[in-house]
Amino acid sequence: MSMKERKVLSLILGGGRGTRLYPLTKLRAKPAVPVAGKYRLIDIPISNCINSNLHQIYILTQFLSVSLHRHIANTYKFDMFSHGFVEVLAAQQTYEASDWYQGTADAVRQNLLYIKNEGCEDVLILSGDQLYRMDYRDLIQTHRDSQADVTIAAIPVPEKDTPGFGLMRIDDSGRVSAFVEKPKTEPERKPYFTPTEWIEERGIPCNGRHYLANMGVYLFNTDVLIEMLNEKPMATDFGKEVLPRNIEKRRIQAHLFDGYWEDLGTIRSYHEASLALASPTPPFDFFTPEGVIYTRMRNLPASRFDGATLTGCLMGDGTRIAAGTVMENCLIGVRSNIGRNCKITDTVVIGSDRFETDEERIANQAAGRPNLNIGDNVEIHTAIIDKDCRIGNNVRILNAEKKQEYDEPCGMYHIREGIVCVPRGATIPAGTVI
Repeated sequence: MSMKERKVLSLILGGGRGTRLYPLTKLRAKPAVPVAGKYRLIDIPISNCINSNLHQIYILTQFLSVSLHRHIANTYKFDMFSHGFVEVLAAQQTYEASDWYQGTADAVRQNLLYIKNEGCEDVLILSGDQLYRMDYRDLIQTHRDSQADVTIAAIPVPEKDTPGFGLMRIDDSGRVSAFVEKPKTEPERKPYFTPTEWIEERGIPCNGRHYLANMGVYLFNTDVLIEMLNEKPMATDFGKEVLPRNIEKRRIQAHLFDGYWEDLGTIRSYHEASLALASPTPPFDFFTPEGVIYTRMRNLPASRFDGATLTGCLMGDGTRIAAGTVMENCLIGVRSNIGRNCKITDTVVIGSDRFETDEERIANQAAGRPNLNIGDNVEIHTAIIDKDCRIGNNVRILNAEKKQEYDEPCGMYHIREGIVCVPRGATIPAGTVI
C-alpha cells in the first residue's frame, strides 16, 4: 500500500506552561517563542510536516496561545483543492472533560473526536519545542515495513546526556523491549547500553553514543492509539505511562535518526542553540534548499549597518545597527534597533513587533523613556533580550555577581542558569548596572 493511500494526521503538542523557559513564556505559549532571528518554534515541526507531504496538521495548546493563533493564521494557508490545513485546538471544556490537559496523552485523549472525524489510519505526534529537520516519510516507511502498532524516533546520545532523556532498549529486529524515564544513576542506565556494532550496522556512526533516547516523535496506528488512551486507569503521559504499559502486548518499533536534534525546553538550551545558529558553521543550517523552514512573510526592509563590527552574528530583517558598535556571537531578531558604541557578546536580541515613528521617539525622549530596543554606549554579555524591550543609554548587563537564579523584585529582569533575561516589553532605565 502506497503512502498516499494511507492518510496520516499530524498532532503537534504545544506543551504546558513552559516554566523552564520563563520569562520567554511569560506572555506567550512555548511554541510561539521566537527562534533563529525570524522564526517561531512551531515553524520547525510544521515545516517538517509540509516537507514530508503531510498537510493535515492540528496544534494542541492551552496556555497564552493568542500570539500562536495569530502566527498560524497569518502564515499557513493551503489552497482549497489540497485539503490541507494547520489548525489550533485550544483546551476547552466539554461534557466529557472540563480540566486542563494533564500531560501529553491526556491532551490527545481530549481531542480524539477530531482524530476520529479525520478518518486517518495513522497519527503522527510531535513536540512543539524542538529544533531538527526530519523527513517523516522515512519514519512512516519504518512503521509500515515493520507492521508496527507504534513507531518511536530514537537518537543515539552519550552517557553524560542520559539524565535528561527517556531511554529505550531495542532488540535485533528494532523492536523496543524496555523503557526508562530520565535515569539518574549508572545501575538504571546499564541495561540500556547499546553496543557499537548494533548502531553502526544500521548506518549510523556510534562515536561513543551508546544510549538510544526517545525524541518524543511517535507514529500510532489510529485504532491502537484510541485503545491505548481509553485503557484504565487513564494515563496522562506517553513516555511515562502509555508506552511502557503496552510494551509486551503491542509491537513498538524504533526508527533511528542521526541528524541535529535539540530540545529547546530550558533557558540554557535555548541560549546555547541560538548562539550556535549564529556561528560560522552552525549545526543546524537554515541556508539550505533541502528541508526549507517556513514562517510568516513580513515584507521588511533589508538590514542596515553603519560602521558596526559584527563577528559570528545572525541577523533578522529590518535591523539597524549604528556606528561604533561591536557585536560578537549574537543572534539579532527582526526590527532590532541598536545604538552607537555598544559592546554586545553572546547575546540573543529577539527584536520588535513594529517600528517606532519619529513622533514616538521624540515623545519618548521628552518623557525620559528609552526608544526600542538598545540605546547608546550599552554593554551586554550573556543575555536574552526579549521582544519590544527598551534599554537606555549607558546600561551594563553583565551579571557581575555571577548569580545563577534571581528575580528582580519589579520584574525588570530575571536570571536563569547564569543568563540574564529581560522579559518582553521591559524597560531598563539609562545607567542601570545588572
